[in-house]
Amino acid sequence: MKTNRIRQNFLPLLTALIWGTAFVAQSVGAGYLGPFAFNAARAIIAFSFLLALCALLRLARRGKQAPRPASYWRDLAAGALCCGTALSVASYFQQKGLEDTTAGKAGFITALYIVLVPIFGIFLKKKAPKIIWLGVALAVVGLYFLCINEELTVTGGDLYVLLCAVCFAVQILAVDHFTQKVEGVELSCGQFLVMSVLSAAGMLAWEMPSWEGLRLCLWPVLYVGVFSSGVAYTLQILAQKDSNPTVVSLIMSLESVFATIAGAILLHDRMSGREYLGCGLMLAAVILTQLPEPKKRAAAPGGKVEASR
Repeated sequence: MKTNRIRQNFLPLLTALIWGTAFVAQSVGAGYLGPFAFNAARAIIAFSFLLALCALLRLARRGKQAPRPASYWRDLAAGALCCGTALSVASYFQQKGLEDTTAGKAGFITALYIVLVPIFGIFLKKKAPKIIWLGVALAVVGLYFLCINEELTVTGGDLYVLLCAVCFAVQILAVDHFTQKVEGVELSCGQFLVMSVLSAAGMLAWEMPSWEGLRLCLWPVLYVGVFSSGVAYTLQILAQKDSNPTVVSLIMSLESVFATIAGAILLHDRMSGREYLGCGLMLAAVILTQLPEPKKRAAAPGGKVEASR
């Protein structure tokens, strides 16, 4: 039980840290490569890294792993296609948005998936505690101050990142579904194979990348490819196994805090007081939703009141 608790809390937090700092790398990369080209490069690196990891795990488990059911590879293919497609679209919108907004602001707008996961989860019969809905309301107010300016308009970059949050919510729920059927690292490897193909197709159809552009942002691509993609998305899958996807997504949304800090330190990004207020409200929403619910108390025989278990 304690091990599961650590896995369900520490792994998403580590994921959030990696994703948050990756916004800086993505922001730098946006100045040299188009979103399809950047995502194709990061996905190919992630797929190669995870393919090697899968091979090592298979060698380590040789003779120890139980036979897999006949439907395993079909489920893995379906999971890779669903998760990889959602991830590809989300990553495109996020990278496109970073061309016109700061790393910190993009991090907080991406965190909108903390609102969307429980809402979408209703249609999948996944109930969320009441305290989470209070956090959702706070997050909505925070996003208003963060994204909507005094003229009640949203910038183009902000809109792209908002669309990315919708797709990430879908990807989180897809991961929650397929991690019950297939091994996490193999699912992560499969989703990046799909992302590699889709992003490369988009690159060839709509962009004209150069080798010089790739050379100039090689280190950001490597960081995002190995750590943000290969490591962090695998940690996400491992964290979500047998966990509440809403709670895990809330912890992972702390990437927005890390993105703001990293953007301010490394890129010297600055936001207005209104935008910082929005960030503060969203951070409060995340913290609130991590608090345990008050224990219900029920009347016991003889008029006594006892805590329910």
